[in-house]
Amino acid sequence: MCFLMFDPSIRGGAGRWYRAGVCLAATLVTPWLALAQGHEPEAALQLRNSLALEESISPLTRSVLPSFVTGNTITGRTDLETVVEGDAMLRKGDVVIRADRLEYNQPTDLARASGHVRVNRAGNVYEGPLLELRVDVFEGFFNQPTYHFLRNQAHGQADRVDFLDDQRAVIHNATYTTCRRLPGPSWMPDWLLQATSIRLDNEEDVGTAEGALLSFKGVPLLPIPYLSFPLSDQRKSGVLPPIADLDNVNGLELSVPYYWNIAPNRDLTFTPTLMSKRGVNLDAEFRYLEPSYSGVARLDWMPADQLRETNRWGLNFSHQARLQSSWTDNGAALNLSLNRVSDDNYWRDFTRTNVSLTQRLLANDATLSWTNGPFSSSVRTLKWQTLQDVTAPIVPPYDRLPQLTTHYGRSLAQGVNLSMDVDFTRFESDSTLTGQPNGRRLFSLLQVSRPWQAAAGYITPKLQLHATQYQFDARLANGDSQVNRVLPTLSIDSGLVFERDTQFFGRQLRQTLEPRAFYVNTPYRDQSLLPNYDSGASDFNMATIFSENAFVGNDRISDSDLLTLGVTSRLLDPDTGAEAVRVGMAQRLRFRDQNVTLPGGAAVTDRISDVLLGGSVNWNPRWSVDATVQFNPHTEKSVRSTLGARYRPGSYRTLSAAYRYQRDTSEQLDVGWQWPVSDLWGDRGQAQGDGQGLGEGRWYSVGRLNYSMNEGKLVDSVLGFEYDAGCWLGRIVFERLQTSTVTATQRLMFQLEFVGFSRIGVNPLKSLKDNISGYQNLREPTGVPSRFSNYD
Repeated sequence: MCFLMFDPSIRGGAGRWYRAGVCLAATLVTPWLALAQGHEPEAALQLRNSLALEESISPLTRSVLPSFVTGNTITGRTDLETVVEGDAMLRKGDVVIRADRLEYNQPTDLARASGHVRVNRAGNVYEGPLLELRVDVFEGFFNQPTYHFLRNQAHGQADRVDFLDDQRAVIHNATYTTCRRLPGPSWMPDWLLQATSIRLDNEEDVGTAEGALLSFKGVPLLPIPYLSFPLSDQRKSGVLPPIADLDNVNGLELSVPYYWNIAPNRDLTFTPTLMSKRGVNLDAEFRYLEPSYSGVARLDWMPADQLRETNRWGLNFSHQARLQSSWTDNGAALNLSLNRVSDDNYWRDFTRTNVSLTQRLLANDATLSWTNGPFSSSVRTLKWQTLQDVTAPIVPPYDRLPQLTTHYGRSLAQGVNLSMDVDFTRFESDSTLTGQPNGRRLFSLLQVSRPWQAAAGYITPKLQLHATQYQFDARLANGDSQVNRVLPTLSIDSGLVFERDTQFFGRQLRQTLEPRAFYVNTPYRDQSLLPNYDSGASDFNMATIFSENAFVGNDRISDSDLLTLGVTSRLLDPDTGAEAVRVGMAQRLRFRDQNVTLPGGAAVTDRISDVLLGGSVNWNPRWSVDATVQFNPHTEKSVRSTLGARYRPGSYRTLSAAYRYQRDTSEQLDVGWQWPVSDLWGDRGQAQGDGQGLGEGRWYSVGRLNYSMNEGKLVDSVLGFEYDAGCWLGRIVFERLQTSTVTATQRLMFQLEFVGFSRIGVNPLKSLKDNISGYQNLREPTGVPSRFSNYD
């Protein structure tokens, strides 16, 4: 074996071949001859570590890189041409050419190779009988090649490849697939793209095919005159695969999206959709991202809805920005959210549009917030669009036009904490619907607390002073147009922590016992004549039971003289602190009636509240169980209960179940899963299908069922199957969403995903992720592989 190297840095950049070694036989004999003659052998070539293993080599760097040539015999003229025969190899930078015979012309940088030619450039491999290539600029042609691309593992064969430069190539009479090739002359991939020409642009990560035909399982699917497809997960402009959908409301839907990659930080997706029952819908979504601001704008417009006999539209716009300002600490934050639709039935007819537009209360919100030392302030405007239903009307919430808030907080001497909140809001709504006058409210809350904390426990006394002033556009029932309210609140929060080391089921754990006592006292003030702009009853749970006010919002402040007692016990891993088990209970003891209520409510006279019980178990990463119970000690019955369990033993295996009960209201059972079907018959292998038709793929069952036990029917449901064949995925999913007590939308989604190429059909992934806890995409996007992962 002989070895030569060409160094372009010698002779003022003209370059020169020089002998870095000699033929193998001489290399072995020379050291022994030197020793026999009493001479020290020449020092062996020393290898050094280098940090300059670059993924991509710039043209300037490539032009000065040395070339290495090896082969059985090497002949030629210095600085002109070199001919290598027998196991010939030329290596320069990230290009390696192997062949039976290799000719390299130094002045023109032209390499000609014949006989079992193999070219590896940055991990992309071409093989064939004949190659002619200018190495530095990677310009030339390859006859009858087969090829394999590193980035998406695609491969194929062609009559000829024309290399235009180091980033672009044209493949003539080509095939293209990502199905792994198996041995055997009769092998055929599950899916195959055939084209008269395929252009590859690695700089733009785009491939285009002309005269293309896509086949699946030997059956032609789509004859396509012109097609563009991605070479990686990078975004690209072009027509996206058509989407066909079928549901019971809109009928058959056919969409052909167009994606415009305007810039790396801006894009636009335009989607015309033909609905067999309604007509044409036009959808446009614009996204932008800048260093100081970002946002998304989406508009749906249907010029003529054949079912409603009118035009329909929906608008959703969100914008977030950071504004520079000299009078704030870190600038000001601006958040905009605009949600508007054409009519009251929009949420019912278009259940799969933007989530913000599928509710009956649409918020249109603009908030500017900033901090300045101990002050945090904001200015907000909030206006609602209420979508009414004659069968279930709702009272519209109050608009806030505007709302100004500020918060001041700091720590004083001796560990005292001082804070103050001020809120001024102008409330507006339709008085004929709310039954209350519009008005202005100024609310302030002053808080002073002094916590004492130690390893064994804590105690925190707190004093609050609530001051509120109302000014109304119309007089109240007693004739007042202005009302003032001042209320103090005293609370004391305390707790202890006991610990011990213990053992359960052979596992070393640390057990805690954490009793807690919370006392609050607020005097009574008659608030029955005050309007209710933003108050509501707090949810009764383990967090809110230890709070001063029984209401959220600022229009109602509950009169209280009560003591809340609770205890929690936890089992912790002593090494990591991870919580394995938590159980707790809490109950309120009331010393006088609570007379402040929401409009239409009754005073609370029970001296003891319902008992709250809760617990969770996370014994290992696979299993988790949690439960809560609200128990009425007077009726000795459960008022509200939840029980949930999750099991996740590995990838693409998740099972969750939940039971929710609220007395005299609802009782539901919810089950969700993603699971390999083959596991049901004992096959727990992890491998996916080979996708070549020579071995089995892998079926997965996916679904979620929400069943109302008191109504005896399914409320929402998602059922489907996924098939992973390695180089392609199949999904078929049925979805049912309840839109009212008597109506529901149903649709069937089917999708074929050709891995590393494209998708056909309706994408059900969003529905699966929204409904199935812990769902995993069978083919998550991966990063670009390193060229050194396929290094010759």
